[in-house]
Amino acid sequence: MSESVSGRSTRRPWTLRTRLVVYAVTLIAVVAAVIGSVTAIAFRSYMAGKLDDQLHEIARVAQQPPPGSGTMAPGGGPAGDEEPLAFIGRGTPDTFGAVVSGGSVTSSKVIKGPDARESAEELTQAQRATLEAADVAPDGEAHDVELPGLGGYRVQVVPSGAGTSVLVGIPTAEVDKAVSTLVLVEVCVTAAGLVAAGIAGAAMVGVALRPLRRVAATATRVSELPLHSGEVALLERVPDTEADPRTEVGQVGAALNRMLGHVGSALEVRQKSEMRVRQFVADASHELRTPLASIRGYAELTRRGREHTGPDTRHALGRIESEAERMTGMVEDLLLLARLDAGRPLSYASTDLSPLVIDAVSDARVADRASGGAAGAVHHWRLELPDVPTTVRADATRMQQVLVNLLANARTHTPPGTTVTVRLRQARPDVPWVTLEVRDDGPGIPPELRPRVFERFARGDASRSRHAGSTGLGLAIVRAVVTAHGGLAEVRSVPGDTVFAVHLPADAVYGSGGEGAAHVPDGGDGAAPASRVTGAVPTPGGHDGAHASGGGGHAPAPAVGGSGHGVAHGPAAEATAGQAGGPMPTAPL
Repeated sequence: MSESVSGRSTRRPWTLRTRLVVYAVTLIAVVAAVIGSVTAIAFRSYMAGKLDDQLHEIARVAQQPPPGSGTMAPGGGPAGDEEPLAFIGRGTPDTFGAVVSGGSVTSSKVIKGPDARESAEELTQAQRATLEAADVAPDGEAHDVELPGLGGYRVQVVPSGAGTSVLVGIPTAEVDKAVSTLVLVEVCVTAAGLVAAGIAGAAMVGVALRPLRRVAATATRVSELPLHSGEVALLERVPDTEADPRTEVGQVGAALNRMLGHVGSALEVRQKSEMRVRQFVADASHELRTPLASIRGYAELTRRGREHTGPDTRHALGRIESEAERMTGMVEDLLLLARLDAGRPLSYASTDLSPLVIDAVSDARVADRASGGAAGAVHHWRLELPDVPTTVRADATRMQQVLVNLLANARTHTPPGTTVTVRLRQARPDVPWVTLEVRDDGPGIPPELRPRVFERFARGDASRSRHAGSTGLGLAIVRAVVTAHGGLAEVRSVPGDTVFAVHLPADAVYGSGGEGAAHVPDGGDGAAPASRVTGAVPTPGGHDGAHASGGGGHAPAPAVGGSGHGVAHGPAAEATAGQAGGPMPTAPL
């Protein structure tokens, strides 16, 4: 039962053109069947009437006395011309006559050929028994009788006197054959007509539905327009030839044009409203920067002044400075989003992401250690880089901000001890995308928050612990900056595995002879690098270096953030941040 239901649900529906042609051909077939049936019935009735007229003529002849009825044969019996069935010779082949006396057939003849005298034969015993069983009434009307071996007959009884009667019969084979031929011709002509009607109907319906297809094409083009954001010029309209309200298709086209006009007006109003809001946010953010800087400056000046202040005052001044700093960051973020929304041009240049990733991870580790306090509770940081420069056409400053926001999000919304892995995947010739992944093994993002995690002021609930403040704009800035670069930002999260991925068009694509596979923007994972160089994340003031584990020799480490420390470019550079104050152990991912 379930299979039949699913079969019906997955069956391809008929198009309007197919339905119209099928309905028209079916209607023509019904009309042709009715006309053919009426014609066949009328023709059979006509032929049966002609046959009955012929039968009545033979019966009239049978009632007349035979010629020379006064001549007697030498034996005292009637002469040959005086036999009661002599009239049979005037009939057509297969015409029969029978003398019935007392309900029994006493004599009979049936013509088997063109010569009545030479081809006349007696009816068989079975045929005579059938005539006796039929018991045809002497009412002067024709009756149907089926004789074994001879077929159907029209039979009439003619009284002949002396208690006897004569049965006269004419075969109906010719009539049946003519009717069968007529039916066959009607079927063949009807079939040919239906085929021709189907072909002609398909062509005419296709021409008639052409305006409707133009209306559907207009609706399809409108559905493909990016109407969800930005300035939209909704110029698509149904042509005037398909928008005539005097026709059915024209009524649909006119209604679609009116709807598109309303939608275009609404989009224009929405765009103007968004522009006013963006302008207000940009103006407010710009105007707030100076007062906030003044508040911070006066608070710091008062706190550092020579006048003695009590502990409560110093605490209040510290709070004023921290809140002013937090609000300044929020204002800067709002101003950046307003500029990105307004389409402000960025400073694009060929940028290698590897140094940016190294600097961002180093800064995130320092900030993590500072926020851990005396307890020393920190995250574990791991890093993977390809062995060749990973270049994209990007604004280095904005990409640095993307990295900072992603790492701050992982550090802020995961508990201490969480491992955060930053992975950079090189593009391939078949996948020209550079992929940056920030993965953590924290508690994950709640399912209800995941669809709007990149929206402005989106905040997680208590399932992701928060040890520092958050404006809710960091990930919104990530998406805005990545979108401005023609890329894609996405998130995949389950408990114990959360991945923020950024896909950017590659500026240069290297061969795939040993580097890691690029990550396609649909979320699929590429293969891991075949060989790798393992190193420590640079620590300010430390001397952690990098060593080769399959690359064939030591690679010089570029200085990052301090003296004598850095990370080498190898097939993959990865690191695990250890506890504060000591060298970090290295381990492959």
